[in-house]
Amino acid sequence: MMPQGTADRDRRDQGGPDPDEFDITARPGGSVMLGRIIRIGLAGIIVLGAIAVSCLVMVGAGQAVVVTAFGDPVRVLTEPGLAWKAPAPIEGTIQVDLRLRTTSSGLQDVGTRDGLRILIQAYVAWQVPDDPARIRQFLRAARNNPDEAARQLRSLVGSALQVTASHFDLTDLVNTDPAKAQLSAFEQRLQDDLARQVLDIYGVTIRQVGVERLSLPAETLAATVARMRTERETVAAQRTAEGLRIAAEIRSDAARDARITGAQAKTEAAAIEAQSRQQAAAIYAKAYDLDPQLYTLVRSLDAINAIVGTRTRMILRTDAAPFQALVQGPSALESEAGSLPSSAAAAAAEAAR
Repeated sequence: MMPQGTADRDRRDQGGPDPDEFDITARPGGSVMLGRIIRIGLAGIIVLGAIAVSCLVMVGAGQAVVVTAFGDPVRVLTEPGLAWKAPAPIEGTIQVDLRLRTTSSGLQDVGTRDGLRILIQAYVAWQVPDDPARIRQFLRAARNNPDEAARQLRSLVGSALQVTASHFDLTDLVNTDPAKAQLSAFEQRLQDDLARQVLDIYGVTIRQVGVERLSLPAETLAATVARMRTERETVAAQRTAEGLRIAAEIRSDAARDARITGAQAKTEAAAIEAQSRQQAAAIYAKAYDLDPQLYTLVRSLDAINAIVGTRTRMILRTDAAPFQALVQGPSALESEAGSLPSSAAAAAAEAAR
């Protein structure tokens, strides 16, 4: 076997290339050194990346990040974007949700100012403000647990409903007249009473409070229906009495007008009748002056027609007036009429009529 050195010298003598000039791995320990350098470089890059990642903090929209130093909050980041901090375990982060949340109180049995019981359910829209002091307060009070905060908030809403409802009557909350309903005032007062407590205790801001549901217990519903029935009956009695009063006034006015109209009609009828009698007397007198015999005959026949009907039974003398005109004829009437003066004939004619 030829030694390595002798083979290399032979290749150089023959003009061949020196393998040590091109392959570093051909040198003793060269490949080991290169691999170590690469590994150290990659490890350094990874370590630097890990350190950079642990020092970066991403603050998203609608949230805040509390930076803690060994568990103690040192600063609060509220602006969205990237921020720097010391790597763990020197500094840690706690994310706080700043989005709007809603919580319902459930049906609460409360009493109104007029002594009635109602079932009312309210909703609350609340939010952790982007104030660092309030965010720290929320962390201490609720331990950054929105569900726990909502549970405690429901308890406060129930107490606030009891206090607020005691300042309103049932008719202020439920009424068919929109002008008398004060539901908006009830919600505003509930929000004012609740906002102070929640902000002082939990550092939470109340955005809106509203009545979600309102109903009546069975006994309250019966009492309310009875009171509504009584009110309707009272209104009906008042309107009936008013209608009777107006009807009586109308009837009284109508009777008065009828009496006045009747009196006027009687007066006019009497005047017309007097005038007609005067005109009739003048006509009778003129007719008598023209032919007394004919006048007496016609008047006698008129008198008989007025006295005797289809079932009349009379027993009289045949020469009794005015029946002598039927027995004796016009000659008897002529002699009788000739003996009467003109004025007496007129009077007799009027009496006979």
